[in-house]
Amino acid sequence: MNDDVRNLVLGVVAAGISAALGWIARTYLWKRKLRRKQAFFGLPENSESLLVVNRDPAAAEPAVHRIDVFALLELSALVKDCGAHVQVVTQDTVHQGFGERTEFCLGGPASNRRMTAHMAAMLPGVRVNVDPEPGPDRGAFQIGSERYRMEPGVTEYVLLARLTAGDRRETRPVFLFCGQRAVTNQAATRYLARNHERLARKYGSGPFVLLLKVVNSQAYGPDVVELVGDVTRTAQAPLPAAAKPSSHRAS
Repeated sequence: MNDDVRNLVLGVVAAGISAALGWIARTYLWKRKLRRKQAFFGLPENSESLLVVNRDPAAAEPAVHRIDVFALLELSALVKDCGAHVQVVTQDTVHQGFGERTEFCLGGPASNRRMTAHMAAMLPGVRVNVDPEPGPDRGAFQIGSERYRMEPGVTEYVLLARLTAGDRRETRPVFLFCGQRAVTNQAATRYLARNHERLARKYGSGPFVLLLKVVNSQAYGPDVVELVGDVTRTAQAPLPAAAKPSSHRAS
């Protein structure tokens, strides 16, 4: 074997080794990223999850709002990416506790009784005005002493929360998407899909409650979202009986 042939063979072998090492490194990084995503959502391979859908309050018969269906599709894609399975159930057919399966609960207390139960148990510092009569406080959030009113299509709010039933590591989380309108529910699911890596780095497997503001949804739909703040501590503390809320409205 002359020098040219030997150099050619060595080059092919080196290229093959480099390609194999690159493939191994990419696979390792992909699996590590997947494990972090599975840990954040509490969705190990082949695990089961629960997706609790609300009802459309404007419909005469039980139905899901068209925009909420889009939110459900985005959540289903997240579950599928983790290699897990999802069971879709309506808010009035769930009669079980939480912590055994990851749960995604969609919709405000006016349209989802499961959300009402979760908020009463885990977010005592939050009140939502569910009065069906028109008025400036319809659908408003009160978080501690602060009140957040909506101006439909211009400024609307939604709570995005990751909560657990206790401190046990094996407890599966509950994700809440509690919005003032259907478009805000979808905005929260999209925000979670886009930012789950950053949220996982910041909060790990711990709880968080974020208040998001959806800006000009009549023009931009669920895409323009601003983080108002982390309200975890306030939301999990009992609401003072004599709290005088300060209102936040669109300017």
